[in-house]
Amino acid sequence: MNLTEENADDLLHRINHHFVGRHKNIEDIFKRNFRNVSQYIPQELTVSPTKELLIGAFFTMEYSVESAALFNPSIVPHPNQEGLPEGSIRFVMSLRATGEGHISSIVFRSGTIKADQTFLINPVSEFVDTPRIRHDQSYDRHLFQLKLEAMNAWCETSIKIFENLQNSFTFEELKNTIIAFQLNTEEAFDKEAIKNIYWLADSNYFIKFEPNHDISEHVIFPLSANESRGIEDARFVKFFDDNGTSTYYATYTAYNGVCILPQLLETKDFINFDIITLNGKAAQNKGMALFPRKINGKYAMLSRVDGENNYIMFSDHLHFWDEAILLQEPTMPWEFFQIGNCGSPIEINEGWLVLTHGVGAMRQYFIGAILLDLEDPTKIIARLEEPLLTPNEEEREGYVPNVVYSCGALIHNNILVVPYAMSDITSGIATVNVSDLISCMKPVAERKN
Repeated sequence: MNLTEENADDLLHRINHHFVGRHKNIEDIFKRNFRNVSQYIPQELTVSPTKELLIGAFFTMEYSVESAALFNPSIVPHPNQEGLPEGSIRFVMSLRATGEGHISSIVFRSGTIKADQTFLINPVSEFVDTPRIRHDQSYDRHLFQLKLEAMNAWCETSIKIFENLQNSFTFEELKNTIIAFQLNTEEAFDKEAIKNIYWLADSNYFIKFEPNHDISEHVIFPLSANESRGIEDARFVKFFDDNGTSTYYATYTAYNGVCILPQLLETKDFINFDIITLNGKAAQNKGMALFPRKINGKYAMLSRVDGENNYIMFSDHLHFWDEAILLQEPTMPWEFFQIGNCGSPIEINEGWLVLTHGVGAMRQYFIGAILLDLEDPTKIIARLEEPLLTPNEEEREGYVPNVVYSCGALIHNNILVVPYAMSDITSGIATVNVSDLISCMKPVAERKN
């Protein structure tokens, strides 16, 4: 603030000289970051437009989101399939990108699978689009209460606060109601309950990217307190409602340096995203993967609640998961240590095709496959007894050696397309004929509980 206007203008000019060509709309970023810190400037001071931008620049840094690793991909059909040659399909691939400080983000690629099973990956933009975050969407009072109950945070303080809220309320209305409650309550209240209410509201938000920017510029960077140390392993799936409409969902793991929290992404266009917490006794640990449609009127989800075995869950509500049924335990040497899923099940005529991962000796990761009954996916009807994918000599070296891993595949023209990570550092794509894969599976005797 003590700089002369001439010195401030000169300094801003030098900053722009070095950075304006490296980012789209960097002035908007400077303005946004100035607004984030403007509350600390004494009100009696007048800040010129130049100094607003300069202050914003001092609270801005570049971050290379993919500098350490680009791995754990999932793939889904692109929402826009217009203008393609016959037999081709356009796709969106999500990946876990890791940068400085081992902070993970979700990034995207797009491309086309041609009729001859060759791949065309679209060029990757040199720019990054930081989304706008909003908390002004409406919260459902009943659902919010259910989530607080699942967190063991529904108490006398919560009840009194929610008595003054409508059935639908905004973040601002929630904040004003809490402040009014604190000011007008003479008796002691539960500060931890209020902290949990804010925490839950902050964990459910909406982000929007610029619609005219390339999808490879879209980076979902950790934004809430839960995600402060990273967003891990998004498992995208194109989900079809009973009426035939489709929505893209992705379960992912939020990490704050201490604990992990399952979250849900929801989008129809990969421009607007809702971020929602998953709740319930069974909504824990990593590796939740949603089925692409309801089964017998209920949502279905794969999970690994104990960190060791594969489970399946059913729920009347997408955001609440209370019970998990044991589905698969390690039986093969290449999965003795731990098993999990490699993304959402894929529906084929023979059943639900599920890619699994197994961890064996020396922490080697392998990708396998099982087949679940279409009507009763609690039953495994067939499986591969040998891995589908094994880390080879070219792929085993990396940040975490001896690992192959995927967060979701798709089938096109009877070919299973499996994007997969190599040793937690880079990614590739494998393909296999679905009929050949099924023919290599061995029937599984029904497990007795």
